[in-house]
Amino acid sequence: MIKAADEYYMKLALALALKAKGKTSPNPLVGALVVKAGKIIGRGFHARAGLAHAEIVALDQAGKKAAGATLYVTLEPCTHTGRTPPCVNRIISSGVKEVVVGMIDPNPLNNGRGIALLKQSDIKVRVGVLGEQLAKINESFIKYITTRIPFVTVKVAESLDGRIATRTGDSKWITSDKSRAFAHRMRNDYDAIMVGVNTILRDNPSLNAWFSSKKIIKIVVDSNLSIPEDSNIFAEDSRVIIITLPSRPGQETENRKKLSAKARILEVKEKSGQINLRDALKKLAGLHISNIIVEGGGTLIGSLFDEKLVDRILFFISPKIIGGKDAVSSVMGNGAKRIDQAIKLQDLKIRRFGEDILVSAKVK
Repeated sequence: MIKAADEYYMKLALALALKAKGKTSPNPLVGALVVKAGKIIGRGFHARAGLAHAEIVALDQAGKKAAGATLYVTLEPCTHTGRTPPCVNRIISSGVKEVVVGMIDPNPLNNGRGIALLKQSDIKVRVGVLGEQLAKINESFIKYITTRIPFVTVKVAESLDGRIATRTGDSKWITSDKSRAFAHRMRNDYDAIMVGVNTILRDNPSLNAWFSSKKIIKIVVDSNLSIPEDSNIFAEDSRVIIITLPSRPGQETENRKKLSAKARILEVKEKSGQINLRDALKKLAGLHISNIIVEGGGTLIGSLFDEKLVDRILFFISPKIIGGKDAVSSVMGNGAKRIDQAIKLQDLKIRRFGEDILVSAKVK
C-alpha cells in the first residue's frame, strides 16, 4: 500500500533526477533518497553513464545509518552488470527495511527482476508512485531500450503558413531571437541533431548549442555524399555522422575519401532508391544514440513522418506569411492521402516567445 509520504519523497527524488537532464544517455534519469525517522539521510542522482547510479550515491551518503531506513528511487534498481555493478546487491547489503519504487524498469534485462530480488531478501517494496511523471521524463530512454530505435523529436521554425524558406531559399530569420535562443538551449537535452544535406548546402549551419559546452553529435542524411569538406559542421572538433547509401565497386569518389577523414560514414539500406530511415535509426541506436532532434529540412522531416518515425514535435511559428507555391514547406514527403490518415497529436502545449508561439506535442 502506498503511504501518504511516498508522493512527497518521490517528488524530491524526481527533482534530483532532473539535475542530470541531457547528460545520462543512453541511461535513464534516476533520483534516490534514503529516509529514516522522517529525515533525509542520503540523496543521490545518476549524473552520467558510467558513474554510480542514484541509489549507490544516496546509500554512500547515508552510510551505516541506512540500516532500517526507507529507500526511495524513481526507477527500479538494476540487477545486471553494465558499466557499473548491480544496484540490488548493494541495497540488500545496506540493511534498508523497505524500498519505494517510482516505476518498473522497462529494460528487458531487468523489468521486475530487481523488485523480485528485493522481496526475496525480505525487503518491503512498494511500486507505482508518480509513475506517469517519471515515464515522461524518461520517454526517450523507454523508446530506446524497448525498441532499439532512438526517440525522434522534430523541431521546425516556420511562418504562419507553414514555410521554412521563400521560393528563393531565403530562411534567415523566420522566428525571433527569443525563439532561437530557447531552441539552442533545448539542443543540450539531446544526444544528436540531424539535418538533411540540403540544409547544409543551403544554410551551412554549425549545429552547435550556444549555451552549452556539450559536444552534440551532428548527423547529416546525404545519399550522394555531396557535403563540402569545408562545411561549418566540421569545425570545432565536432563528432559528425554522415548517413548514406552503400558505395558500389569502383564508385569510391574523392569526396568520400575526404569526408571519411572528417566524419563517420554510416552506410544504411536502400528503400525505393532512397535512404532507409528506419534502418538508419536502428544503426544510430547501435552507436548508443538514444534521442535525436531533427531540424530540417522539409524533405527529411516529411519522410520521417511518412515512415511513422517521429515521436514528438516542436513547431515554432512566427506571425509572418511567406506565400508562394514554390516556397519551401516545413513538412514535405508524400503526406496523407486522406484527412483521416493525417498525423494526429496529443498532449498539446502552447507557449509564447515574444510574438512567436511554440506548439509542442507528442505524436499518437
